[in-house]
Amino acid sequence: MLEVRGATAQDRTAVSKVLATAFVADPVVRWLMPKAGGDLQMFRAFALHLHAAPSCADLALDDGRPVGAALWDPPGHSVSPRQALMGLSRLLLGMRSGFRRGVVLERAFTRARPAGQFWYLAQLGASTPGRGVGSALLERRLAGIDGPAYTESSNLRNVPLYERFGFAVIQEISLPENGPTLWTMLRR
Repeated sequence: MLEVRGATAQDRTAVSKVLATAFVADPVVRWLMPKAGGDLQMFRAFALHLHAAPSCADLALDDGRPVGAALWDPPGHSVSPRQALMGLSRLLLGMRSGFRRGVVLERAFTRARPAGQFWYLAQLGASTPGRGVGSALLERRLAGIDGPAYTESSNLRNVPLYERFGFAVIQEISLPENGPTLWTMLRR
């Protein structure tokens, strides 16, 4: 039985493990780091430091086993200098030579991000796609927020999922160095 709930601070490690599994074949993650190995470290940096706003992570469980997760930033969220330093150092350890491409990616995201305040969906993933886990995670969070939401989809096959929840593509980003394409999406 699928259960979706807010992730506790103790759940953040499980969140990072699920996301590392979910994104193992993701075009952007593999562009950043062609060989898997630093994925878990990268997603730990996101879950524990960079997208770690209290009460803004969700965890999907199937019979008590983590199978999906989402990391959200509330409107106006920013991390402390200490959190940023810890997160960036953990990213550097995980990504190694891919860190340079990570900077390129973050700059592209920053240029594409719309003006104004919105909920930001940083990551959404399921360890086994196609079972409705992503939909359940989106339903839970979107039902409880007010105002617009924004995300970047790193995989074209996920765009229809977001569209079903009211997101619309606002821009297509082609990454350099034979990088993949991303789609920025806004839900008004």
